[in-house]
Amino acid sequence: QVQLVDFGGGLVQAGGSLRLSCAASGRTRSKTGWFRQAPGKEREFVAVISWNGGSTYYADTVKGRFTISRDNAKNTVYLQMNSLKPEDTAVYYCAAQTRIIADDTDETSYDYWGQGTQVTVSS
Repeated sequence: QVQLVDFGGGLVQAGGSLRLSCAASGRTRSKTGWFRQAPGKEREFVAVISWNGGSTYYADTVKGRFTISRDNAKNTVYLQMNSLKPEDTAVYYCAAQTRIIADDTDETSYDYWGQGTQVTVSS
């Protein structure tokens, strides 16, 4: 079992930055990803990090602007978001994998989800 609480969202102007956090309890050494869902759109993959932080992967839309990291001593995964754009506006969710899955970008690969945190970027 894994419990996830994601937070840190808010309202920011275009070009600004936010850092999202995902605090985990339970089975915390899991590969963890961030997804987002904009109004009227399907949930999409943003980034993923291995359980030890040694491997990361990003969606092309955020590569170079977002950085995923983790502090296992604090059981927390972070998503640093810089150079934010209005199109980054969405509810952001962290999610944890407990199975060995090939496709980290597929939301069905994840077994546990946070409740989501709203990010709004104004132009």
